[in-house]
Amino acid sequence: MPHAVTLIYEFLSWRSVLDILLIAAGLFFLYRTLLRLGTWKIMAGILLALVVFILANALQLKGIEWIYHNVSNVAVLGLIIIFQPELRKVLEKAVSVPPHRLRDQDTSLHALIGEALVKLAQERCGAIIVFPGKEPINGKISGGYQLNAVPSLPLILSIFDSNSPGHDGAVIIEGGKLTQFGVRLPMSQSTRLSEEYGTRHHAAMGLAEQTDALALVVSEERGKVSVFVNGEMHPVRTTDEIAKAIVSHQREMGFLNRDSTPKIRKRTIFQIAASLIIAIVFWSTLIISQREVVERVLPATIDYTTPAEDLVLVGEKANEVKLYLSGPKSEIDNLANNPPSVKIDLSKMAKGSQTIIITSENLRLPKGITLLDTSPQQLKLTLAAVVQKNVPITPQIIGKLPGNLKIKQITVIPDTVLVTIPVTKEEKINEEVLTTPIYLESISTDSKLFCKVIARPSIQPVAKRWPDVEVIIELK
Repeated sequence: MPHAVTLIYEFLSWRSVLDILLIAAGLFFLYRTLLRLGTWKIMAGILLALVVFILANALQLKGIEWIYHNVSNVAVLGLIIIFQPELRKVLEKAVSVPPHRLRDQDTSLHALIGEALVKLAQERCGAIIVFPGKEPINGKISGGYQLNAVPSLPLILSIFDSNSPGHDGAVIIEGGKLTQFGVRLPMSQSTRLSEEYGTRHHAAMGLAEQTDALALVVSEERGKVSVFVNGEMHPVRTTDEIAKAIVSHQREMGFLNRDSTPKIRKRTIFQIAASLIIAIVFWSTLIISQREVVERVLPATIDYTTPAEDLVLVGEKANEVKLYLSGPKSEIDNLANNPPSVKIDLSKMAKGSQTIIITSENLRLPKGITLLDTSPQQLKLTLAAVVQKNVPITPQIIGKLPGNLKIKQITVIPDTVLVTIPVTKEEKINEEVLTTPIYLESISTDSKLFCKVIARPSIQPVAKRWPDVEVIIELK
């Protein structure tokens, strides 16, 4: 009950409301963009996978959770690659500023375009006419010729005449003028249209998927007119239907005065409601999962700081400890991905054996994480005084020489090294250090070898690094 009250309190806060509204707006905007680009089925599959994970998390299905946590990073990278065109489109639309255009108030142009397209359809003459929307289309189209002419029926018919050099391209109408003709449009990358439609239809669909422009197409094979907008194709038959489609698009874009009574489509209302519901479910699930208190055992490494200059840590020492932790599931999961370390400060410890009890002061745990217990609970450490001494470097000889060969002399350069040695009963004050192994089976002549130094961890060089050792072996 307290968790439910806390959840309701957080849900009613202005930060939570703003968070949910922003998530819903992002989902709605992304869905509309993907719907227009023809990739909504992939988005539906992603949402289904998200629902499955939410249910698995609520029911504590460990197998599904394991798959999600181990595959999610690769899946995100794959989605970025798959949705690269769509993500680019979303980002372009989010930051694009629509250019200034003259308001097209002359409705006679719409009737003229409708009359021209119907006549072209009757004559089975293919054509494409484009009315750009708020988004710029210059980055999507290519080729063509500049025109900047006042529209007229003879001019439009002559442009799409089969003998015209630009009849296979599209005509762009902006500001009530024919600005370009013979323009090439981007081809559709979706499977919305069947293969029975020609290049004009697929080009118009490609522009309608990638921008908010309106494209009108006349099919020379069928003698029919089609309207392409927002990634959808609609057939039109009469001049009035064509003019109505143009007027509706320009009002939608704000190029014509809108009707005084606002109209919201039922489908848009459903999409907004669905986005809001998904955002609320996602937010609630996230909050609940973050507030779920769990207990877990995590391994942690032990970091020992450097002791005082005249002391050294001797004997066996633990390198890992198990932590019994309690806290929100999300924080515990983050801690599992970035395990903590136990800090043991040796700089303030005196000479001799001491017992260190591991507490939360030795850890830097996130807020809300509680340390319940550790294994082991305490560490027994011994610090010993150190002395400086020159000790011999002894070559580590392994194996036998081949044949009847024998060692005449072994020379080590340098033959001693200045080290610090702890003074304890177990340590011998004259302890030597060794070179890395030298295998005699591979030696048949006088040889000069370069080796490293091997010593016990308690023995350290005064120069902070071990010298490189040269070993000269003479045979007889």
